Amino acid sequence: MNTLKKQLTELSKLKTDTYGKDFLLTWEKSDADIRALTLVAECLSELHAARKPFRVFDTGLAISIFRDNSTRTRFSFTSAANALGLGLADLDEEKSQIAHGETVRETANMISFMAEVIGIRDDMYLGEGNKYMREVSAAVQEGFEKGVLHQRPNIINLQCDIDHPTQAMADLVHLKQHFGSLENLRGKKIAMSWAYSPSYGKPLSVPQGIIGLMTRFGMNVTLAHPEGYGLIPDVVELAGKNAKKSGGSFQVVNSMEESFRDADVVYPKSWAAYSVMQRRTPLLQKGDRDGLKALEKECLANNARFKNWECDAKKMKLTKHGKALYMHCLPADISGVSCAEGEVAADVFEQYRIATYREASYKPFVIAAMILMARVKNVAATLNNFAKD
Repeated sequence: MNTLKKQLTELSKLKTDTYGKDFLLTWEKSDADIRALTLVAECLSELHAARKPFRVFDTGLAISIFRDNSTRTRFSFTSAANALGLGLADLDEEKSQIAHGETVRETANMISFMAEVIGIRDDMYLGEGNKYMREVSAAVQEGFEKGVLHQRPNIINLQCDIDHPTQAMADLVHLKQHFGSLENLRGKKIAMSWAYSPSYGKPLSVPQGIIGLMTRFGMNVTLAHPEGYGLIPDVVELAGKNAKKSGGSFQVVNSMEESFRDADVVYPKSWAAYSVMQRRTPLLQKGDRDGLKALEKECLANNARFKNWECDAKKMKLTKHGKALYMHCLPADISGVSCAEGEVAADVFEQYRIATYREASYKPFVIAAMILMARVKNVAATLNNFAKD
């Protein structure tokens, strides 16, 4: 428990502004907020490992809205809510009155009468996911101000079209644990690289979350992708500004090998091109199946031009001493295992498989930390009480 005491001491010194606030984008949070979140997540993990409960709530609901499939994030949100003492209710839009024309404003209030937090995953529609979360946020704010809701539940972004905060923060905690501290990340090179996948339409939010967050800690971030597979320009611009401010660096290259060279960390992950997602959104909204099939065929053919963008043993040898940390949000497209040809060679993934599980293991504690910091004024004192019990 000595580590826990040090973490709590450090946490108590940070001035944060998270109480009563939503968590929609990492770059909307201050450096102190981000540092505190890593500490709270680590403290919760320490308490859980010591079999010490941290049930903050005696009653109340955590509402989940998943508009896309999920394994890790769905179960992490459920685990976090349960550990904090909240009941969980999942909004199944097909079983609700939304299909009968119920508005977002109405739905948001109807599900929030005794809710503490609403977790939303909406990553399918470029330009719509984060917008939807803010619409829900505005609706519950109005409900609270008008006296409909006794309290305003906070909104947590469980992945949108722009960012994946719970994943990026879990990745940051993983890097902090691997290298010993956030300060030790300074000067480390991380390659956020596109990788081949036999599928299309994967969200941009993971690579955008990584370049938007890791550039804040003095890391040398390289974004690699083939020509035409760029991310949202505003996020790329943000990453450059973050790097300049933190003393790190940010560059975009069109070679996986170049990005891997002397890297301390590699993150090979497939995503759809920004231009493709722009075309895909209106087709999804209109339910244009023929248009979607034509776009998919076009994109898969284009993807197939870059099958050499695979994280294999040869490329891993280009990294710092040939021993870079491999990261992935999972599930990875593993060549010869989950698909014929994919993002990562089977031998490379197997070498780092347990490490990727450990990377994922921080997510429930990150989500619990987001809830706790939004709902409790003095988190350090609260955690200290749990540590004493």
